Amino acid sequence: MAQEKTSGQANTVQESLWSRFRNHDLTYQFLRSPITVVAAVICLVLILSAICAPWLATMNPFDPKQVLLMDANIPPVWIEGGDPRFVFGTDDQGRDLYSAILYGLRVSLAIGAGGVALAAAIGITLGLMAGYFGGRTDAIIMRIADVQLTFPAILIALLVNGIVQALAKGSSRETWAFGVLILSIGLSFWVQYARTIRGSTMIEKNKDYIHAAKLVGQPTVLIMLRHLLPNVIGPTLVILTINMGLAIITEATLSFLGVGLPPTQPSLGTLISIGNKYLFSGDWWIVTFPGVTLAIFVLSINLIGDWLRDALNPRLQ
Repeated sequence: MAQEKTSGQANTVQESLWSRFRNHDLTYQFLRSPITVVAAVICLVLILSAICAPWLATMNPFDPKQVLLMDANIPPVWIEGGDPRFVFGTDDQGRDLYSAILYGLRVSLAIGAGGVALAAAIGITLGLMAGYFGGRTDAIIMRIADVQLTFPAILIALLVNGIVQALAKGSSRETWAFGVLILSIGLSFWVQYARTIRGSTMIEKNKDYIHAAKLVGQPTVLIMLRHLLPNVIGPTLVILTINMGLAIITEATLSFLGVGLPPTQPSLGTLISIGNKYLFSGDWWIVTFPGVTLAIFVLSINLIGDWLRDALNPRLQ
């Protein structure tokens, strides 16, 4: 009887959670937007494909033992001269483009997610400090943010990459390129988070629940993390979504310029850079398929971000 009662309570909780999710305003608005639903499905498929690349790919395109130079520049399978083994054709090194796109998307996604997470961590921390303490702390942090806003994100990323490259002359680029890209993106995008969190914090810190927490003697750090942060984090979700697309574009741009990942660890940007060299020789597929994949992925993320911005805007409710 006790087990049946416990099982019944668990089923009730699950049904309650499911009904709350199904009847939530965001779920209702999401299902009413066909474009957003399609974008979310495409985004989910690409993310799962990147995660499952070792199982979905026909080969590991970055394993020299599986790549044959004699298979280089083979066109897609539906074009004369194509090979059934390579649906999208091969690049100049004989790597299967389908497999290379899956692995490249995996790398681009990891760098984009890491860079955005770092930017959010820096921006949210500095924004909380600036909004809560105010005064000189606020002035210093915001002046640094204002200075950074005068420089394009790509320029900051190039600067960070150049500094690290100068300091790491004795080490191989393969060992630090991945981390440098994440650091570059993180240092380029933190300002938006800081300014947004600062504005929300300046409003929330004057409310009664913050004064009550101070009166009972809670530490400042605990007040900021337990009380302020949950109430000011909402607007950053939209920034997080939109910046994910921008981060992937930034990584692709840096790789295209030759300051991103080395050819042995190619992302979508590296594949586009390689294919661009062969575009005018007639091997259009080397640049087209990675470029289309990048465009579709970033467009899907931006569409989801635009919907989330409108859905969380109380003025549009």
